[in-house]
Amino acid sequence: MARCKKAKKRFDEINVIPFIDIMLVLLVMVLTTATFIKQGVIPVELPEAKASKKEDVKKEITVYVNAKGEMFFEKEKVDSKTLEQRLSGIAKDQTVVLRSDKESRFQDFVTVMDILKRLKHEQLYIVTKE
Repeated sequence: MARCKKAKKRFDEINVIPFIDIMLVLLVMVLTTATFIKQGVIPVELPEAKASKKEDVKKEITVYVNAKGEMFFEKEKVDSKTLEQRLSGIAKDQTVVLRSDKESRFQDFVTVMDILKRLKHEQLYIVTKE
């Protein structure tokens, strides 16, 4: 019977795949943290959605509805009539971002949507969290 001799393998190369894996994990952590930091100034608890897509927008107008039902146009507290006046003063193709608290009444959400529909605004994004 012939015996097989085990050949000693030399390590002339460095395997960089684990290093790349670690760097990708760190990159994901940094990007995730950066998105949490860029939350709105007004505290709004966003509702969840299964299929959400983040869009890059250049100029946007933000409308907030908090849990108390208060409406904000770009960080300024307004009522529904003032909100309608402000939204009527912007272009129809201007992007409007709606951040509505998940604890707010559905009627407050519908009021903002009704104003946007009456003014024929079609560029609307509703912000949710995954």
